[in-house]
Amino acid sequence: MNQIIEFSKLVHFTFGDSVLEIIYLLASILFIIGLKRLSHPDTAKRGNLWAATGMLIAIVATLLLHRQNEHRIGNFGFIFTAIAIGTITGWIIARKVKMTKMPEMVSLFNGMGGAAAALISLMEFPHINKELIMQHGLLNWQALVIFLGLIIGSVSFAGSIIAFGKLDGRIKDIRSRLLRLVNIILLVVIIGITLFIMTRGQINPVELTPFVYILLAISLVYGVLFVMPIGGADMPVVISLLNSFTGVAAAMGGFLYNNLVMLTGGILVGSAGTILTILMCKAMNRSLFNVIIGAFGGNETSVESEIGTIKEVSITDAAILLSYSRKVMVVPGYGLAVAQAQHLAHELDIVLEEKGLEVKYAIHPVAGRMPGHMNVLLAEADVPYEKLIESEQANDEMENVDVVVVIGANDVVNPAALDDPGSPIYGMPIINTLKAKNVIVMKRGMGKGYAAIENNLFFHEKTRMLFGNAKETLQKLVSEIKNM
Repeated sequence: MNQIIEFSKLVHFTFGDSVLEIIYLLASILFIIGLKRLSHPDTAKRGNLWAATGMLIAIVATLLLHRQNEHRIGNFGFIFTAIAIGTITGWIIARKVKMTKMPEMVSLFNGMGGAAAALISLMEFPHINKELIMQHGLLNWQALVIFLGLIIGSVSFAGSIIAFGKLDGRIKDIRSRLLRLVNIILLVVIIGITLFIMTRGQINPVELTPFVYILLAISLVYGVLFVMPIGGADMPVVISLLNSFTGVAAAMGGFLYNNLVMLTGGILVGSAGTILTILMCKAMNRSLFNVIIGAFGGNETSVESEIGTIKEVSITDAAILLSYSRKVMVVPGYGLAVAQAQHLAHELDIVLEEKGLEVKYAIHPVAGRMPGHMNVLLAEADVPYEKLIESEQANDEMENVDVVVVIGANDVVNPAALDDPGSPIYGMPIINTLKAKNVIVMKRGMGKGYAAIENNLFFHEKTRMLFGNAKETLQKLVSEIKNM
């Protein structure tokens, strides 16, 4: 009889595990489909739904079928309460957040993912498998996964919170060459403490808990310091990098719990974030090593340049110049998002195309405050994706452009990136608007961009400044063109 009972338990567990693995496979496929659909604005919303469905299936299956050491998951009251609080909070924030605050929200949510991964590692360290310790000491795969999750998750959390503060204007950049050395030293210390703990031999992990907390603290400090010097147009790069960190930290949790869907999801996020970071570094003329140690920007002082006088243009004159052009290029920036003027920008290009003009949008890789910020903003206004061209292609076409309309962009069109070796943005590829025949810059005033440096473009002889709120200015400009 006992043998029959044991056999039935074995069949039950084996069947349950098989079903769970099939569900995890299905969820992983949904993740991949969702990620693929996120690559185009027309399918991005459905891509989110595909991926969310995969996550929902994975969560339900894990709660009902997953077992650890022959025990099912319990404490459903706490689990569902936490899920409900997180879901409601996330839903409210996502519904109320403005497009201009989207980068801050992404940084905050990304930081929470890193914190969760770090807490998992912190809680699981005292419970490292005793058999592994007896065989290999703390120099085993489980301890390694725990430390990787702790370090990467902590760096992602601290860095994301600093990024949130910098994007929100509450934290200022701290630029110092000393920080580069400090960051390298901290990395060496983190690796040293990790090796110290893992080479303690067959020891009770609880005895080493103080060192683990020290490792946590140093990792948090490093996360803060490596983001502190980053500013200007470089911020989207670090957001992408921190996102990849969170994915890798989540993958460590998947290894730790032998949870295949958690592992797959983490790998997808980590690899996608890493690929995006490398592509953006290439587009920004940065090295990934410099990103990691926080070595962004140029020197702290800028070469003095002769500042000329600005030349303003009226709504009527701007409308005439645009109406009698053949090709117009729009360069959107963060100011467009602040003014919520993306719909009027699209209306402007519709009106111009009705007059026989060719209109395109030049999208810089780091325009806005996060990767793809301008793409999302313009997609919201139903601008055809085919009209959005990358900065390299835009520069190739710029000599044939009659008028460039810069709406709220600053650092990404600043000539200092090309001709001022002392500028913080020197070496950063920009949209070279000066290659066009005429430049119209829409701004509220003469305020500096996110990098807090002067923009000589505004004083160039080709440039005409059209001051005012972008939304109101575009509305007047569209009306003027229609009446011609």
